[in-house]
Amino acid sequence: MKLQIEDKGSYKLVKIENERLDTLLAPELKGELFSLIQTQGNKNIVLDISNCSFCDSSGLSAILVGNRLCENSSGIFIVTGIQAYVEKLIKISLLDSVLTIAKDTDEVESLLKKRAEMGG
Repeated sequence: MKLQIEDKGSYKLVKIENERLDTLLAPELKGELFSLIQTQGNKNIVLDISNCSFCDSSGLSAILVGNRLCENSSGIFIVTGIQAYVEKLIKISLLDSVLTIAKDTDEVESLLKKRAEMGG
């Protein structure tokens, strides 16, 4: 799996460079998210999946693991760059009501700012 990880100060940006987030790649993403959150102590993670045109249930599971880990550490997990197919899958799975989704980095910054103002 090709991942690009950037420290943005108040959050870590994790960008998936692969076109598919599936059974083959999901375990590696879970491991990386676990390391960033549990081992390295990062609370806020933004997952950019703008390169992913395909996602299966294993990929969704990896995303949910990241979301749960951030919530458990009183942080926030934001998914951005969702393409049409993946968006349909998220909506069909009703995960759009569980996940924090931003359409772009401007919205990510806005969500993080609001959270900080609320003391989160």
